[in-house]
Amino acid sequence: MRLGATLAVLLLVIVLGWGAGLTLWANSRIEHVDALSEAENTPGTTYLIAGSDKRDGEAVNADGTEGARTDTIMLLHKARGGKSYLISLPRDTLVDIPGHGGYKLNAAYSFGGAPLLVETVEEFTGLTVDHYVEIGFDGVSQVVDAVGHVNLCIDQDVDDEKSGLKMTEGCHDVGGEQALAFVRARYFDPTADIGRQARQQQFVSALMDRATSPAVLLNPITQVRLAGAGSGALTTSDGTGIVDVGRMALAARSAMGSGSLSIPIEDPEYQTNNSGVAILTDDEDIKAFFESVADGTAEPEPAEG
Repeated sequence: MRLGATLAVLLLVIVLGWGAGLTLWANSRIEHVDALSEAENTPGTTYLIAGSDKRDGEAVNADGTEGARTDTIMLLHKARGGKSYLISLPRDTLVDIPGHGGYKLNAAYSFGGAPLLVETVEEFTGLTVDHYVEIGFDGVSQVVDAVGHVNLCIDQDVDDEKSGLKMTEGCHDVGGEQALAFVRARYFDPTADIGRQARQQQFVSALMDRATSPAVLLNPITQVRLAGAGSGALTTSDGTGIVDVGRMALAARSAMGSGSLSIPIEDPEYQTNNSGVAILTDDEDIKAFFESVADGTAEPEPAEG
């Protein structure tokens, strides 16, 4: 009995040592940026998650425009009472970008990088961002390949040249390249950015399920691959480390399990003077929506299945 207890303690020490060493290594690979504003804190914890069109530090713009943009923007808020919400902010949402005026949301990153994106989102939502987490396009592919695959579902056959997405109707285990195409694709979908928003949330949920599966959690080699791919693809705000990212992942998993929550939209095809077709919102509706998110009273639509 004493030998068994000794072995159990030894195993615990090894596991904790492994975890601590992996954490230190992963932290050393994360890039940091001075992204946060000096806005007054708001209750709860708020994460701004951005997927940028950068590969190996270079912007990837199919339309030839200069400057990186954010193709995916999500706000994760954990209210004081413990309730978590993961909200996609459509990149085509018409917002006021400080110092620039009315533009689509994703232009904020192009104009002023992470700091201006954070400031713009804070003004739009009324929530102060505590942690900024950015992942480049190549990071999505690398993380999926590190865990082997993710299971994604689509309601039609798709062969989209612009994104590279090729899927038949139904659910499939896909690798990194197709997972990246899945979160980027929008031109085949008549709902455009709204449909892509739903697919991006589906991807986040699928990745969480795969990353927390026994096949990953109980495989040290896969853990190292995941830690390396994930941390190497991340840029976070100063002071945000791999432990904070882990807490973010747990909060996101909780939010996805509770159901979906979308911002109220007044006109999904609003014609602007300078930015083409954008998503128009109503200031009062947005204010009420994010106040309910902040205090934990917002009620998501139940998760399917």
